[in-house]
Amino acid sequence: MSFTTPPRPFDVTALFPQLAPLARTATRLHPRPGSPTVHDSSVGGPLLWPAGEPWPYCDGPHDRHASPTVLSPDDVRLLRRDFAASAERLRLDPEAIAATPEERETWERIKAGRPWSDAPVPLLPVAQLYTRDAPLPCPPGADLLQVLWCPFDHEEAAHPRTTLFWRSSATVADVLDAPPEPLVIQSRHYLPEPCLFSPEQVTDYPHPLELSQELRDQLDDMDRWSAIDPADYNSYADDPGELYLTNLSTAPGWKTGGWTRWSPTDPVDRSCTECGTEAVPLLTIASWEWDGAGETWIAEEERTTPAPHHLGEEDGNFTLIDITGGNNLQLHTCPASPDHPHIELIQ
Repeated sequence: MSFTTPPRPFDVTALFPQLAPLARTATRLHPRPGSPTVHDSSVGGPLLWPAGEPWPYCDGPHDRHASPTVLSPDDVRLLRRDFAASAERLRLDPEAIAATPEERETWERIKAGRPWSDAPVPLLPVAQLYTRDAPLPCPPGADLLQVLWCPFDHEEAAHPRTTLFWRSSATVADVLDAPPEPLVIQSRHYLPEPCLFSPEQVTDYPHPLELSQELRDQLDDMDRWSAIDPADYNSYADDPGELYLTNLSTAPGWKTGGWTRWSPTDPVDRSCTECGTEAVPLLTIASWEWDGAGETWIAEEERTTPAPHHLGEEDGNFTLIDITGGNNLQLHTCPASPDHPHIELIQ
């Protein structure tokens, strides 16, 4: 299924022409639950991984203080299966029991957790993207980006640590059938639910904090918005500044390219550690496709025929990933060379 972002409430560049040259193309990926293969762009699906190439592992150090107990990937899948069964049961009969005795027993067992392991952790597939589906700054000859992460918080950063692989899909003749999987993971939110992408190109404008002070002042000046009927925007936000931030600047959700979304922090330095060039957004790994303040970003098709989301904890959480309580993990890459170390930002 394809998805279409509704037109913005109005053309912000008509009011603020200075924004026009700052426009960037972003590709909203619209992940939705599915059964991807190695030949698909996906979240949490199987990777086109060469059979003869070693699988990557993480040696830590991992932050044990963040979680006293851990889960196995199969525990998480079992929980999700039971949650889906419960949701479907209640959908068919609102008076049905929320959980069967067998489900409750399973939940109690899993809630007790499993012991930590000191063994190196096989990385988990997070995403793979073919350039046919989304423009990517690939090295010469490559047409595929693969993103894996360690499903634990780390002492230097309280989130999963990612690793990127660029490859040419045409050179992969024999695919690894059964990659290793971690014995345990720190959080059920670090195991992506398999999803297929439905890419769509949209236009991004900078976060207000990346604009000049003069332009920020203009965005907050009610007189500059006088040409717009308040009825056309006051249902979206309390003031024009909020309207620009939540509905006219950076698209939410999983996406490639575009501009960086800032919050909870102000913009920080994104200089490449290898050469000093300012890194640019590569891939946003999002907790949700939209939030309560930005519902204008909900795809038009989903307004009439909502995609299945009963596996998720909230509407729009299709991948079942949750980064530090609803934030995004934004990967930035050096435009001088994609082989330089990438930068991770939690926003």
